Amino acid sequence: MAPTPTAPEAFTRAVDGLRAAAPRAEILLEEIAPPQRLAPFGFALSATVLRDGDEVASGRLILLHDPAGHDAWRGNLRLVTLVTAELEADLAGDPLLPAVAWTWLTDGLDQHGAAYTAIGGTITQTASTRFGELAGPPPTADLEIRASWTPTSDDLGAHLHGWCGMLASTAGLPPPGVTALADRHRANAG
Repeated sequence: MAPTPTAPEAFTRAVDGLRAAAPRAEILLEEIAPPQRLAPFGFALSATVLRDGDEVASGRLILLHDPAGHDAWRGNLRLVTLVTAELEADLAGDPLLPAVAWTWLTDGLDQHGAAYTAIGGTITQTASTRFGELAGPPPTADLEIRASWTPTSDDLGAHLHGWCGMLASTAGLPPPGVTALADRHRANAG
């Protein structure tokens, strides 16, 4: 539910922080309906990450607020995310990928000064090959990051920027201000 006049001030400030933070141009954010039964108050964003006009990753960031607090959360605010991205086939079986993908989240939060506690999650990598009536498209590989953490401040702009940093890493975007060699080569060829 969106903040209402009866929403607690901590939740309203947290939502305002998420709304005010502007991600890099390749990440498109949209407000969506939050889950209804996880907490008394919720707010959610969806993200689409574009590279060269193609969608290369997507995600959701959900803010939950329980004014009474939650023992497992170690606080009364909780951020929950699900991010998915298509991988290059050779990365699908890389045994180091889950650990690297986890650091995309923690490094993103840390680099933006987003203080947190009680962080946890899972990284899933899958490879799919189609057969029979579904045959045709080449094999695909996907990465899924599910995580949640408790912000230790209700100013969530830094958390949104850290989450967007993780989205960019998952999608293989170069750091802001850096042109990928393939992009530079295309620009020079034109």
